[in-house]
Amino acid sequence: MIDINAGLVGTLISEQFPRWAHLPVEPVPRQGWDNRTFRLGDRLSVRLPSDEGYVASVEKEDRCLPALAGHLPLPVPAPVAIGRPGAGYPFPWSVRHWIPGETVDGAADVDRAELARDLGGFLTALRQAPAERGPAAGRHSFFRGCHPSAYGDEVEESLARLGDGVDAAACRAVWASALTSAWPLPPVWFHGDVAAGNLLATGGRLSAVIDFGTCGVGDPACDLVMAWTHFAGDERKIFREAAGLPGDAWRRARGWALWKALVTMAGLSGPDGDGVQARTLVQVLEDPVVDRP
Repeated sequence: MIDINAGLVGTLISEQFPRWAHLPVEPVPRQGWDNRTFRLGDRLSVRLPSDEGYVASVEKEDRCLPALAGHLPLPVPAPVAIGRPGAGYPFPWSVRHWIPGETVDGAADVDRAELARDLGGFLTALRQAPAERGPAAGRHSFFRGCHPSAYGDEVEESLARLGDGVDAAACRAVWASALTSAWPLPPVWFHGDVAAGNLLATGGRLSAVIDFGTCGVGDPACDLVMAWTHFAGDERKIFREAAGLPGDAWRRARGWALWKALVTMAGLSGPDGDGVQARTLVQVLEDPVVDRP
């Protein structure tokens, strides 16, 4: 990883966007892994990829978000200026509007039922945005937006590793159900990483959606996994109704949630030190959200 600090950001701004050189630069308290974000004065932010492997995702955001923003009911981090490599920093970077709010996973006053309703509405609007020039789902989206069968080998390897630590028969039943359908309509926009850490809240309500690095056009089922990773009980019902997708999409979404829980628990995708994915697996096996076929 490159050492990206406020001094470097200040130098890049001074060299390439001198009109903002007088503004203070401060790192945000909670940093992402694939990028570093800094406040630039009160109204702007600076986003820089932390490694070459993440450049394409940030460039995709810079390309896609200006077109998407006008079709969405909530703010997204569209760029206002694109920077070039310089001052020893080797990658493109961007200046964006600062979007206030706390991430949903860190906010204490979020109305969860309203969050379920608002998030479902946002995803509905995202699907309705013009998709003709959007990037087709694939490797760049880590196969989000593709069929969940793309990760079938990982599901089987995870079950083998976990052994008696999970109910393999129940997991395989959920996975088999996820594979019995495919998105039957033209490709639509998906976010690809809908998680509490990528949603901002203000005054207890969803106020913005960030981190579109895995976005693309394809099957939107991958965007429904918060039904199991965050929501519970009636919140799931509200989310399902607001998101407005048919039952087969929810069965594929359940497969996506199952895959992520299994690969994390099995050590194929980072540790599950706080047990989040183990708890998610319990929810996935207990609640299909839609009626069983």
